[in-house]
Parts: sequence; structure tokens; C-alpha cells
Amino acid sequence: MPGTMHHIRSGEIWILGAAGRIGSAVTTRLVDRGLRPVLVGRESDRLRKTAEDLGLRVVIADGIDALAAEVTLQRPAVVFNAIGTYAETATTLARACMPGGHYLDLAADMTAVSRLLELHEEAAAQGSTLVTSSGFGVLATEAVVVKLCENRPAPAAVRVDALSSVATEEGVMGSGFATSIIDSMTTGGRRYKNGRMVTARLGADPQHLTLPDGQKVKSAGAPSAELLAAHRASNAPSVTVTTALAPTSPVVRAILPLAAKLMCFPALQRFAVRQLAGTKLKAAPRPRRHSWGHAVITWPDGTRREGWLRTDDGMDYTAAVATEVAVQLAKGEGKPGAYTPAAALGPDIAIAAGGTFLLG
Repeated sequence: MPGTMHHIRSGEIWILGAAGRIGSAVTTRLVDRGLRPVLVGRESDRLRKTAEDLGLRVVIADGIDALAAEVTLQRPAVVFNAIGTYAETATTLARACMPGGHYLDLAADMTAVSRLLELHEEAAAQGSTLVTSSGFGVLATEAVVVKLCENRPAPAAVRVDALSSVATEEGVMGSGFATSIIDSMTTGGRRYKNGRMVTARLGADPQHLTLPDGQKVKSAGAPSAELLAAHRASNAPSVTVTTALAPTSPVVRAILPLAAKLMCFPALQRFAVRQLAGTKLKAAPRPRRHSWGHAVITWPDGTRREGWLRTDDGMDYTAAVATEVAVQLAKGEGKPGAYTPAAALGPDIAIAAGGTFLLG
């Protein structure tokens, strides 16, 4: 297998899901930096037109197995998976990049992220770098935790708050976002206690936060990969996570346990996903000026530090992060193995993507 590594196309970046919001934004950003990404997906007029307008190559493949086969055959240097359903797609596509090729995605749910991180030894042995959660989700909080914990012993407790602010585009919700919402309901809350992950009530730990720019935001607990990343970055025995995307209304939080039990039935899950996916969204500006990642860290001696990462629109920042990760991987700057972004490339990847640290 290692003998095939010289066939890797030096510096070539493939974008899977290039017709979507993030895929197209990353494509534009890469072209603006003088790169020529390859657009990959099923046959569509939109994909062809984008490629034609930008003078880019297209690879047509429909379905995960077909996509993986093309990756294995053509050996791009980097594959950016922006097609979603990461719990089903990530490991197959990541393995197709090996040996020697690199992979990144936007996964933010614990199932998909855990599965990719489990490929660490395999990727390290084959000289590939796999970076999951390459967006605002995870990096915005992970990078703050890494910064605050630099050159210090393991803290006793960590809380992170993911506070994205995103402009809504007109259209339908789509199956990817709908699936993530239902998955959160069926998973329920999670936290680390005494070094072990335990269940928690969905919508627990409600926060009323005043942001550094004076605006206010509410957040609450939900199962997300920020929890995994914060625990890995800090080695703290107690870790909690809240998000501005979680329901904070007392009425909604009260009915969530019942709704979660109902969603455990596969037929009801599928029905709920179909109904949500077709929900029409109206265009709306982002609710707050900035998106923020926030961490509060306490050490056994009582020392407490707080930090923030400020970004603009959360979706725009996600595109910037994915672009920066892809470029650095194409340059061979990642270390072999499977990681979240700050673990793979250091916390300053958050600055390179346009974020600003405010550390106490």
C-alpha cells in the first residue's frame, strides 16, 4: 500500500458537495487564493455551470461507494467532504484517501466525530491526516480551551458555549440539518463527570450570557462534538457544553424528554426528518453582530480563566475554516492521524480563518 503514495496528485483539493452553501463558498475562496479545486458530485446543471464559470475540472460520481472509488483511483491530495450525513459517509471517504491523502469534513455530532477519531492509528500508520469538525462548530470553542490550557496542568472543570449567529438563506431546511436536529433529540444531553461521559437532560445548564460586545444570548446543553473536543483538549474530569442552537424556553425544555422518547421509534424519526426537511425558511439577517466561542476553565487550586473567540457569521466562518484547513493539508502541514482542527493544526488556525481571541 505505501508504494502507491507517489501517485497522490500534489496539492489537488477535491470538494464533495460543491453545489451546497458551504461547498460553493469554499470553492470560491480557494479560487480566490489561486488554487484550482476539483468539483465532485452527481450530474447536475448547477455543478457543471459552476465548474464552467470558474474553469474547474469536474468528477461525476453518484453515491458514497462511487465517490470513494474515484478518490481511490485518482488520488487527490485532499478531500473535503461537504455532503453531510457524516455518520454514514466520513469513514468510507476518509479510508479512500489512504495512504497519503488527507481528509476534512464539517461533522459536529458526537457519533460521526467519534467514528472518525477512531481512525487515528490507522491514519497515522498510513501517513494521512483526517480533520473532522472543520468549521465554526467545535473549533470556536476548542481553540479557546487549547489557548487557556497552554503550559498549565489539567483543569478540574471546563464549560464551553458555542454561540453562533447565522444569516438564514431563503429555501428549505434540507435533510442534513433536519437529521442533525432529530439526532440531537434522540441522543439526549451529555457531559463529562468524574472523567466519564454521562447522560444529561437535553436543554440542561441554561446560560444567560453577556457577550464582550454587550449583546446578550441564551444557550443550553445539547449533545455536540464540542464536548469531545473540549475534553480531549483539557483532560478535565468535568466538562459541559451549551449551544445557542439548543431550546432555552422553559416550556420547550419541559416537553423535550417526552419528544425524545417518541423519536426513539425509527418510523417516527423518519417522518419527523421528512417533515422538518421540507420546512420553508425565510431569509433573515444574523441575530447578533458576531458569533462567539466561549470557555470558562477552573483549576483544582481555584484559579479561573475565561476566554472568547469572536468571528463574524457562523456559516461564513465555517467556510473560512474549511478553506484554511484544506490549504494547510494540501501543503502537508498536518500531522498524520485523526483530529479536530486545533488538535491537528494548532489553535491559531482559528486566527488564520479570521477569528479573534479575547483571553482573560
